[in-house]
Amino acid sequence: MYAILDIESTGGKYNEEGIMEIAIYRFDGHQVVDQFICLVNPEREIQPFVSKLTGINNKMLRSAPKFHEVAKRIVEITENAIIVAHNAQFDYRILRTEFRRLGYDYQRKTLCTVDLSKQLIPDAESHSLGKLVRSLGIATSDRHRANGDAQATLKLFKLLLGKDTDKKIITEVMREETHGELSPNQLDIVLNLPSETGVYYMYDKDGAIIFIGKTKNIKKRVNQHFTNVGSLARKLQKETKKVAFEATGSELVAVLKEYLESFKNKPKYNNNPRKKLFSHIIGPEQNESGYITLKIEKSRFLKPDKMGFNGLASAKSFLDKIRSEFELCPCSIDGNNLTPDENETAEKCNAKILSALEKYNILDKDMVILDRGRQTGERSFILIKSGVLQGYGHVELNYQINNIPILESIMTPMSGDENTTFIIQSFLRKSNAPKTIALNPKP
Repeated sequence: MYAILDIESTGGKYNEEGIMEIAIYRFDGHQVVDQFICLVNPEREIQPFVSKLTGINNKMLRSAPKFHEVAKRIVEITENAIIVAHNAQFDYRILRTEFRRLGYDYQRKTLCTVDLSKQLIPDAESHSLGKLVRSLGIATSDRHRANGDAQATLKLFKLLLGKDTDKKIITEVMREETHGELSPNQLDIVLNLPSETGVYYMYDKDGAIIFIGKTKNIKKRVNQHFTNVGSLARKLQKETKKVAFEATGSELVAVLKEYLESFKNKPKYNNNPRKKLFSHIIGPEQNESGYITLKIEKSRFLKPDKMGFNGLASAKSFLDKIRSEFELCPCSIDGNNLTPDENETAEKCNAKILSALEKYNILDKDMVILDRGRQTGERSFILIKSGVLQGYGHVELNYQINNIPILESIMTPMSGDENTTFIIQSFLRKSNAPKTIALNPKP
């Protein structure tokens, strides 16, 4: 027996959400044998974006029953049934949270139609409910309302049951009653993490680092590891016993630390730290006419005068950007094979290209990259000498910034390589790139 479920929640902080609408269809594998659809007074405000998405507002819920008034009906209609939902860990967590507020330990096994569809329909362009049912020709109505989404999930589940001819996947993806919810230890871990930019370290029972990650929000990212359903998430949920962190303020510092510390510590669930992060490079080449052109190449090596990109598309996008920014002659971009404009001498064209490279490359530069600090009045810095990463640190006083000996005395050393050069160049190409200060400005 299955209970096809969809919940619309108020939104808000993790584990502070409330149910504002619920729809449940009890399904015996062939037909619906019972159903329950109801608005619920969540006794808390609905987040504005949720109201806009669902069309449900606070006024609509004032006269609706409160959760404790419908709790018995929910228990009855889901009794001895497996809860089925799209992104089941979310709906099940919200439902258990509501029951816990009443002092009741509500437990059911669950099936997630996201998991099922990924295995049974792996070639689908998207496994989100709306796009998936649309691609399958399943008729839907009242999207983002509990009843509409529950009916769509029911129709999808019927189709998936038919596709699962050997019945093995249904068994493999069935969740235990507590799946999708943080254990007491995981909840303690998450509650003690900050919502800040930085690096986090996940340890197993033996104290070994099993995963290092970087993020703009440490609390949110670790919580996602503990509630997601992917292969990596399940391994981390099972093995993580402790999480440490280091706030950096700067996203760039966090990315560099994650890469270099993963390379040093080799956590078993991080990607291969020796893998090149770039696949294409752009660099200057002078043709027979004396014109410098910029050429895209596929390469696993990043020479000092080249810039790295993680794909052909991003390399082309960069060329388009500097073509417009520096008003480059069409002949300056490799592959155009165009005659230079009459007023564009080799000297003039080359000067523009060299200006572009000077701005976005760190070749031979002594420079400081300034970014956000960990607190008000503080700034992070990254020191580059002769185009090579030296280290990072945090400063509060302006006079420290232009003084290399002071920066070297307070920084945490980092070892630069091709990947760190690529990471830094990538950040300097962003529209919201951190500020840079040249320590050996050219006259």
